[in-house]
Amino acid sequence: MYNIVNEDDFKYMMQDVSRYYFGARLSYKDILADEMAPFKFKTIVERYIIKDMDPSTTLESHLYYITEEDYEFRVYKQLKSKIRVSQLRKGKADHYQEKIYTMNEFAAISAEEKEKAGMIVRELVISKLALFAFSV
Repeated sequence: MYNIVNEDDFKYMMQDVSRYYFGARLSYKDILADEMAPFKFKTIVERYIIKDMDPSTTLESHLYYITEEDYEFRVYKQLKSKIRVSQLRKGKADHYQEKIYTMNEFAAISAEEKEKAGMIVRELVISKLALFAFSV
């Protein structure tokens, strides 16, 4: 399917003044084990996101199949999360183009439509202000 040379290239955590960025190949177990991950986000992951889920689930696979009916959708929506994807653009020369979706926009797209559009989840973006305001 995809020829990934180095899996670790998509396992990262970064931040700027207003957001946290998590590479989509990170598993929830990776996030919980990383001392650089925000403590409050790790608490949210433990209490609200992976309650009924295998901790080795990656952000990529979880977010790809998330729907508006899922409890985790509401948690990520509360965190003002956005999803960065690479999307296949067909034309004279097919190429991938990056696009950022809000949780509402992304969850409204079915997994079949994502597959058809050639979407690959690359990154989860969380607002620091929303994380600060989230009551645990």
